[in-house]
Amino acid sequence: MKSMTLSGFVKKYTMVIALILVLILFVITTQGKILYAQNINNLISQNAYVFVLATGMLLCILTGGNIDLACGSVVCFTGAIGAVIMNRGGNMFVAVLVMLLIGALVGAWQGFWVAFIKVPPFITTLAGMYAFRGLSNVVLEGYAIGISDTLFLNVFGGGADCYIGDLFGGTDFNVLCVIVGVLIAAAIILVTFISRARAKKNGYTVAPFAGVLIKTIVICAVVVWLFYKLAQYKGIPTVLIWISIVLLAYSYITKNTRMGRYLYAVGSNEKATTLSGIDSRMPYFFAYTNMGFLSGLAGILTVARATQAQPTFGQGYEMDAIAACFIGGASAYGGEGNVFGVIIGAVLMGVINQGMSIMGIEANYQKVVKGLVLLISIIFDVLSNRKKS
Repeated sequence: MKSMTLSGFVKKYTMVIALILVLILFVITTQGKILYAQNINNLISQNAYVFVLATGMLLCILTGGNIDLACGSVVCFTGAIGAVIMNRGGNMFVAVLVMLLIGALVGAWQGFWVAFIKVPPFITTLAGMYAFRGLSNVVLEGYAIGISDTLFLNVFGGGADCYIGDLFGGTDFNVLCVIVGVLIAAAIILVTFISRARAKKNGYTVAPFAGVLIKTIVICAVVVWLFYKLAQYKGIPTVLIWISIVLLAYSYITKNTRMGRYLYAVGSNEKATTLSGIDSRMPYFFAYTNMGFLSGLAGILTVARATQAQPTFGQGYEMDAIAACFIGGASAYGGEGNVFGVIIGAVLMGVINQGMSIMGIEANYQKVVKGLVLLISIIFDVLSNRKKS
């Protein structure tokens, strides 16, 4: 088996290398403040919506570089409905189910026009962006509505007790957090090498053992370090649990299900996919329905963190999600990208925001930097596709 060349390694892990370099830059310029336990916790909490929405956006992009411009407005709309329900004495569980259901219905509505009527996704979701932003204002009547349901706020990351407590009685250091980190690292090692052994047994080509070992060690070290830092500040935030569920679930869907394979197939060559007997409309419908569902979840996390719903919530969220996908390696042409890339893209965006905020750089300049990072990643994708052709 051929070993990976240096150029091949750099191309495969370009954004991981970029993330490391950017992190080192901000460690130096902020005198290490960006790695404080509280700042790492804030990075996770403040960017929870990016992880969730970017995962849904990835499915849309896989179908051929398509995007959803309405997801930010849907976040606001679902959050507004949930806040109104709870504000009027409604049950928290009912509010959560309604938010998720409405998000999924909105996604199915947009997916119907995209998949079955063949309205271009850009136009469909642009219309949705305006429509659901307007409906959000109608629901809220132009005012902010506070949320006081303690259970809702704690479960979804906005309450005073929105952290997993230490079962071992730790006060300044959460021992349970470190144990969870070590168990996750052990699970990663187990799954990685069992999967490799199974693939080898079935006659599939596998990556060199040394490369897999180094990669696994690095990932596990990062996981243990992350949980060690979180242990120094209250412990595991509940919002991290929701992010992890979404990332793991959709990583499985894209890698191990028939619909996941269809998403890649449609994005790579829709004509060939149709000729092979696959209904190419269903991947589009599936992608946009899931985008709506995850927008509902992002709406829950957003209003929980803010402890209120406002008509302005969700503005620009769609751009953050799109940027995280493309920065993480999703192709603007479709058929290429994965959830791991989404994680890298979202973390890179978060590190840039956090680092520049600590340095006191104005918000407008932060947008300039994020725009340049996105442009560079797209240029890299375009040039890569030219070389392939």
